[in-house]
Amino acid sequence: MSVTVTDAGTQLNPDLTRVALRLFLPGEDTHEETSRVAEIGQRILAIDEDQARSAADRIVGSFTGGVDHLTSILNAHADSVAFSTESGDHLSPARKLLLGAAFTSEYSVEGAALCNPSAVPHPDQTGLKPGQLRLAVAMRGIGEGHISSIEFMTAVVGPGVRWEFGRRDLPVVVGITSPPVWVKEHFVVAVESEMRGHGVELAHAVARMLPDEFTVDDFESAVRRLPAVLLQRNLASQHLDRLHAVVESAYHSTFPDDTDLSQRVLMPASHDEVNGMEDARFALCDHPDGTQDYRATYTAYDGHHIAPRLIITKDLVKFDIHRLSGAAAHNKGMALFPRHVGGTLLALTRSDGETLGIARSEHGRVWGKPRPIHRPTQLWEIIQTGNCGSPLETEHGWLVLTHGVGPVREYCIGAILLDLDDPTRVIASLEEPLITPDDRAGYVPNVVYSCGGVIHDGTLWIPYGVGDSRIRVVSVRVDELIAAMTPVAP
Repeated sequence: MSVTVTDAGTQLNPDLTRVALRLFLPGEDTHEETSRVAEIGQRILAIDEDQARSAADRIVGSFTGGVDHLTSILNAHADSVAFSTESGDHLSPARKLLLGAAFTSEYSVEGAALCNPSAVPHPDQTGLKPGQLRLAVAMRGIGEGHISSIEFMTAVVGPGVRWEFGRRDLPVVVGITSPPVWVKEHFVVAVESEMRGHGVELAHAVARMLPDEFTVDDFESAVRRLPAVLLQRNLASQHLDRLHAVVESAYHSTFPDDTDLSQRVLMPASHDEVNGMEDARFALCDHPDGTQDYRATYTAYDGHHIAPRLIITKDLVKFDIHRLSGAAAHNKGMALFPRHVGGTLLALTRSDGETLGIARSEHGRVWGKPRPIHRPTQLWEIIQTGNCGSPLETEHGWLVLTHGVGPVREYCIGAILLDLDDPTRVIASLEEPLITPDDRAGYVPNVVYSCGGVIHDGTLWIPYGVGDSRIRVVSVRVDELIAAMTPVAP
């Protein structure tokens, strides 16, 4: 049986005006006694006040976003380097803006591409017509240097087969980061997984001096109390650096309450994601105590290594970023189930790089060894397979959008159906892909890819990236899709 895939008739393209203001510290020091930052600061201090005022006015006037946002960021950047200029606290407003501007760069968050969306119900469903659902859509923006960030916007589906993207406001606002609170039990598992036997005794020595929940300051205090003999061992400094990297990989990112969702961008903020936050898969999760929150896994990339990370947020304003550990917390493509199944948390994984599996976790931070459930079999997925977002619950079973990689590295989107009570059992699957590249050109050619669809009024909506460069949307009737699947023998 064939499946009718209906194009929504809309396409979202990269917007080059969406720029984030980032702290810019130029190059390496050029002299033995003076840093480049200090030298640049001194040049700013030497400029005539009228010239400084004129330059500040020109900078503010040329900015495409809000003036208040610009001045706030420039002043913050000036404060961050003022220690090198000796008199940064005593500058006129115009000169302080100019100093901040000297250490600021604009970064086009989707200057290269916009792709791989994930859709979930929005926390605000007011002001809609009957039959409509407002969505929060997360997207992967790719900018200079192939660095990825997580962007957001809204969309409305319904009534009927209708999808409409919301507006995208300026200026782009980057979240303000702050240190997290760690659970010691999770920290120990995380460092054991990270260090793999090298320097673990040092990590355990630190952990013994930590409370059950601790902050970065508690960690630093524990390090200072370490016996000197431990710090004198070979590679001790390297092991401490790795411990610091683990602690600093978790953080909070908070946005002003008066920003629109479309203004918010999660930019890399820790060392292990400095080269990108890729492919966030969001789910609206129900918990046994009756509460809800949004959770997403994404891929952190430091330029050499990749690892899944966890986002938790109740309101899409304050985001808690966590490290994931355990046998399943490797490679790309984890996706969380939206509720507990059989009293435990589940996630789709692709830990071996090519096979779809399911892993379990007690608290959502440490994940056990995954159980394979779907291996590449069809030609269109013969290279590798994985998920295209969190499972969607239907009366027939857990509907999982999959991706498959075939010859010429062509990415297609398919689907499988998992048993509701035992999701490790695949009960049906599509033998042919649901979506194939019909517009093959792009930043990465020959690719269609989604990080999560949503079901509304019996219709499955699939926003997806095309060529890793733009976003389109299709819809499919859920009953028709499931009827087209081939049952899998027990």
